[in-house]
Amino acid sequence: MISQIRKELIIFGILLIVLTLLMHPDMLSNPLERFEMMSRRANFAHPLLYTGVLYFITVVIRILGNTLVKFFKKDEKKQR
Repeated sequence: MISQIRKELIIFGILLIVLTLLMHPDMLSNPLERFEMMSRRANFAHPLLYTGVLYFITVVIRILGNTLVKFFKKDEKKQR
């Protein structure tokens, strides 16, 4: 259970970093300026919100994919 939570947190963190770099390429050149801008505007929640939405979409896709794989594996067993 703990390893599954750790795996999901790693996926969430990677999504957060990738989305940050895609949406704000200036994070690579001057991250302190970006963080100062965030603190002035007090918009700390939007990165987590966007990442959460994308994470939810990836979870749904993963669940559907696993369900389809299990469905087709059951069909193969029935045919034998």
